[in-house]
Amino acid sequence: MSPHKPDVPSSMGAESTRIREVYRLRESNIPKDRYSLFKEENFVTHLDLQGEILRLLNRFKRTSLGTEKILEVGCGRAYWLRQLIQWGAQPENLFGIDLMQERLQDGRKLCPQEVSLECGDASRLDFPDAYFTMVLQFTVFTSILDDVMKRQIAAEISRVLKPGGALLWYDYFVSNPSNPNVRGVSRREIVKLFPGFSIFLKRVTLAPPITRVVAPVSTAVYRLLSALPPLRTHYLGFLQKQ
Repeated sequence: MSPHKPDVPSSMGAESTRIREVYRLRESNIPKDRYSLFKEENFVTHLDLQGEILRLLNRFKRTSLGTEKILEVGCGRAYWLRQLIQWGAQPENLFGIDLMQERLQDGRKLCPQEVSLECGDASRLDFPDAYFTMVLQFTVFTSILDDVMKRQIAAEISRVLKPGGALLWYDYFVSNPSNPNVRGVSRREIVKLFPGFSIFLKRVTLAPPITRVVAPVSTAVYRLLSALPPLRTHYLGFLQKQ
């Protein structure tokens, strides 16, 4: 791979530092099992999301994952890369980048050794132009408060995608009033970040505070409420580079 390192404004370096500190603080303060799939609220949410993703890939005829070269931006412990392997993706074609070295160390233990996981900043991707056929971003953009950094990461994603390649998007479109470190990303903002892309977005995922209360008590009530679009908080999207 030929390195590509665009100049980064100082504000973006400060934003990367802020994000690292927010995540370190969060991991030290929240219960260890907060996002465990053994908890009913997390299990039903992830099961629903997996179904939505599979239907989305089928809709856009991207089910032959063995032929895809895929990058996940903000891969964390590589949960979704590992899930893609279960769906047919080849480990040697999977790449992840994340700011948090600690998460990547966990991910490397869980992934096949052919999966490439690197610590770095997605605003400076070390890959050639048009290198990937698919990029994933799951709740990355909502954690970025600096607009310049958002635009730079979006530009880098566009650069490394082949024409016809796709960005699989999953992120909040609403803000959390109790958490100043996240900001929802609206449809209008997504369109501005990715000019020249065809964009399909669908509202998914029952609001987490509701899910945490309802799911452990009644799956039926969870299903009923999650079917109501006004109570959903995320966009699942397929953004295709023209």
